Amino acid sequence: MNKEITQTTGGQLSFEVFPPKKDDDFENVYALLNQLSLLHPAFISVTYGAGGSKSKKTVEIASYIQNTLHIPAIAHMTCVGSARSDIDQVIAALKEANVNQVLALRGDRPAWMDDAQYEGRAFAHASDLTRYLSEHTDFQIAGACYPEKHYEAVSFSEDIRHLKEKEEAGAKLLISQLFFENSSFYHFMEEARKAGITIPIHAGIMPITTAKQLGTTVTLSGSSVPKALSDLIATYGDHPEDMRKAGVDYAVRQIQDLQAHGFLDIHIYSMNKPKSTREIIEAVR
Repeated sequence: MNKEITQTTGGQLSFEVFPPKKDDDFENVYALLNQLSLLHPAFISVTYGAGGSKSKKTVEIASYIQNTLHIPAIAHMTCVGSARSDIDQVIAALKEANVNQVLALRGDRPAWMDDAQYEGRAFAHASDLTRYLSEHTDFQIAGACYPEKHYEAVSFSEDIRHLKEKEEAGAKLLISQLFFENSSFYHFMEEARKAGITIPIHAGIMPITTAKQLGTTVTLSGSSVPKALSDLIATYGDHPEDMRKAGVDYAVRQIQDLQAHGFLDIHIYSMNKPKSTREIIEAVR
């Protein structure tokens, strides 16, 4: 039986990894996972392409984590470009692989989707996928949350209401989008608990180890960038190893502050970089 992702251990440290773009790089991913396993994470999540474009790779990697490394695996599942039959196929593949823990996401609109296809999609929101999985599987379901609100939400309070709907639909755990200012997370947590959201919420932390990474990350996540991080990029951005060390240090200080405020469940967006991830874990555990 899979260890439950919501099992508390007095503070969970977990990682996210992503499938390689090229099949030839798979051996590198397994080597990465072998290194990460030595850090004894509470679980490892595996990302998933929009419209299911990488679902087979996600299942394969999650299966290795779950069945070879014997670490709980959470397979990302996006629904924006998926029909119910597509989701059913992924469900069947995950069950066959003995992976029964998923992160239910809407995902970004694929480039091939026209307006009519987008408006008529089978699952309008992640909460709809969560409900479908809750009703048709025995999966343990995690969801995403946004400390600075989802970029499409009309307001922060509306976003919190939708998050409550996600819990009511069957989510048992929430993992936050990355953020760079802890004050944003503290405010979010206060409002989420006021709204009656009671499930565990893990803080998502991404170490920014290259200047290019920050630009890409902010574009995709909508996270705000504090002056301290901007200054760090300006100082070290042209010196790769110094930038890597400074980015690791920034993430470590973020996590230590979270821990000092009683938020002990941390999900690290590893960017498939075991050295930086190991340095962070050794500093905060």
